[in-house]
Amino acid sequence: MHATLIAAAETAAEHSDALPFAPAVFGVGAFAGLVAMLLVTYAFRSVGTRH
Repeated sequence: MHATLIAAAETAAEHSDALPFAPAVFGVGAFAGLVAMLLVTYAFRSVGTRH
């Protein structure tokens, strides 16, 4: 039982370092997501002062 679990963990560890995209794609995606959140925040900047 334990040998099977260890073998499965080793097999999973061998294949876990492959990213589906290049690392730069993750950086650009994160930057685009943060800019989108910034624009949404900027769009609603005066909602609290209207009332």
